[in-house]
Amino acid sequence: MKSSLLDTQFMQRALQLARRGLGKTSPNPATGAVLVKNGRIIGEGWHKRAGGPHAEIVAFRGCGSGLPAATGRDKNVAPTMAKGATLYSTLEPCCTWGKTPPCTDAIIAAGVKRVVYAATDPNPKHSGRGAKVLRRAGIRVDIGLLADEATRMNAAFNKWITTGLPLVIAKAAMSADGKIATHAGDSKWITSEAARREAHKLRARVDAVMVGANTVIRDNPQLTVRHGVRGKQPLRVVVDARGRCPRSAKLFTNAHRRRTVVLTTNRSSRRWRRNLALLGIDVMTTRGKNGMVNLRQGLRSLGRMNVTSVLVEGGGELLGSLFDARLVDRVAFFYAPRMIGGRAAVSAIGGLGAAKVTQAVRLRECRWRKIGQSEMLLEAEVIR
Repeated sequence: MKSSLLDTQFMQRALQLARRGLGKTSPNPATGAVLVKNGRIIGEGWHKRAGGPHAEIVAFRGCGSGLPAATGRDKNVAPTMAKGATLYSTLEPCCTWGKTPPCTDAIIAAGVKRVVYAATDPNPKHSGRGAKVLRRAGIRVDIGLLADEATRMNAAFNKWITTGLPLVIAKAAMSADGKIATHAGDSKWITSEAARREAHKLRARVDAVMVGANTVIRDNPQLTVRHGVRGKQPLRVVVDARGRCPRSAKLFTNAHRRRTVVLTTNRSSRRWRRNLALLGIDVMTTRGKNGMVNLRQGLRSLGRMNVTSVLVEGGGELLGSLFDARLVDRVAFFYAPRMIGGRAAVSAIGGLGAAKVTQAVRLRECRWRKIGQSEMLLEAEVIR
């Protein structure tokens, strides 16, 4: 589309609003909307939670109020105040009934003259339908302004809605030479408090956190959002093929135990699986090769539970298995200014690995960020 500087500025504002919903709207995408009339913003808002009003509706409710649209005030303001306005949205407006009415109905009823949206709805059942409905009503529709940015922001939703699989983020905290534990098994703490707080921010933005049995046995983690970070508590997922995790583990006994899922195989005993189920744990049995959990099948099961994103925190063998199976979409690697060394030290990524350098997993869109005084965080996308 041919856009003006003002169009870009208003869409940037819509994207800024949409980011406020990240980690809060799943399984819906994060969206933002700005309503403009005579070059002035008269309403704006973002989607706050699944089941709540979409960004466009929030923007209409704030229309003409002179207050931030997302406060929820002025709900009775007539949407016809938007007659002749332009609506900027980060995602194609919905045109079907779900938990809320179609946004296209509200846009048409409001008398909006023009709609500009960044990304087309990735859902194959809806893609492009919203634009057709609006155009049939005589509304000008411009598509694609800042589309890459809008698409990247909702990468988890986009993958889940098109494949049924959640976005997988591999997270590791390691020494500068790629070790997550010494040869004696000591791993606390390689990174600083600042890095751990940043990791908890990652937890607050995903639907689930996944670890392997060795991590549960060695570290007895809680996998909750702490360190002063606010956000919803993610689902906790344990990969344990043989049923080695003790029933006394914090994941199975603390206040969030009913938000814990175990992926296992028939190699674990029926008694162990039954005892976990009695504690309120959701136990899923997969059929994997060589007695291992079928990770793709497990991820698909999580997808059916409306899990759109999974942060995998270890250990090295689980991360390696996911990389070997080409199931990782992104990485978040924290590097501490330490050198552990030693052939018996535990590497961040285990598994079989690549036989040739040309077969190695490649990264793109690499973003390095300094954490605290001297640590670094690498965030990147995995090339398929």
